Amino acid sequence: MALSLTIIGGYLGAGKTTLVNHMLRHANGRRLAVLVNEFGQLPIDEDLIEAQGDDIISIAGGCVCCSYGNDLTLALMDMAALDPPPDHVVLEASGVALPGAIAASVSLLQGYALDGIITLCNAETVMEQAADTYIADTIQRQIEDADLIVLNKSDLVETGRLVEIKEHLRRASGRAQVISAQHGALPLEILLHSFDDREAAVPTPTAQHNHGFRTLSFSIPTPVDARALARDLADPTFALIRAKGFVDDISGTKKAIQVVARRWDVSPSSNATPTAIVVIARAEDIDEDAIRALISTHRTMIANGADSPHDSEIAPKQ
Repeated sequence: MALSLTIIGGYLGAGKTTLVNHMLRHANGRRLAVLVNEFGQLPIDEDLIEAQGDDIISIAGGCVCCSYGNDLTLALMDMAALDPPPDHVVLEASGVALPGAIAASVSLLQGYALDGIITLCNAETVMEQAADTYIADTIQRQIEDADLIVLNKSDLVETGRLVEIKEHLRRASGRAQVISAQHGALPLEILLHSFDDREAAVPTPTAQHNHGFRTLSFSIPTPVDARALARDLADPTFALIRAKGFVDDISGTKKAIQVVARRWDVSPSSNATPTAIVVIARAEDIDEDAIRALISTHRTMIANGADSPHDSEIAPKQ
């Protein structure tokens, strides 16, 4: 099974390391492997460190941190070779790196699946940086590469200005969801996929609220076209940050669906749990009735023997 990898990008001072430390503190039993460009002055909070070797820092809860320096491919291979392997790999890019270029390199490696690109922006400085002749292009590229944009340090900007910055980022990205944060404090399920074939999707309809986000679960007891459903859930109309779950596909096999903003992926699954889709969005954005209607449409379409919508119109971003 492929290792999921999330890339954390953003310009210097955006708060990438703070976000990574927050993720490690709230891993909740998940074994995260963190790759950083260089250890420098040790980006990992000291109280999280259990042991430090030449290449790998062991962190509480079974997590590890490794510097990849100039050889990202070798570091990723080392992570995949760990026994037991990590549940998820998080790559913190340098402040001037282009996350999309890193994602292209990862796509060439067997055994890895890109879970998404998260770009952090400093709410206090991003507009000034976007207008700076020397770094504007880098800032724009980092924003364009993102699936999720975390507007960090949002507490340092007055509300009206924050709304303007969010709208600018949405226009500059053209595709990413923009969410506010303070000190990188976001629920882990927003940042990383929260299930694999060893875990169960929620089998019954539920609704939960967490830090301004809402989580809904929809049972899907009959087969659907998994790729068509994943593609439609990634439509920006639904404003979903993430969607994930297991469904019985019309091919007769079980499929795992992953959606992060407009990126979507469908893969084989051996999970034997009841089929369901879990979606996460900002509480003010989510439209439960519209999502329920979408799922109902897909179920009805298959039940009536109609052809599924062609799934090549909106392909997953590579």
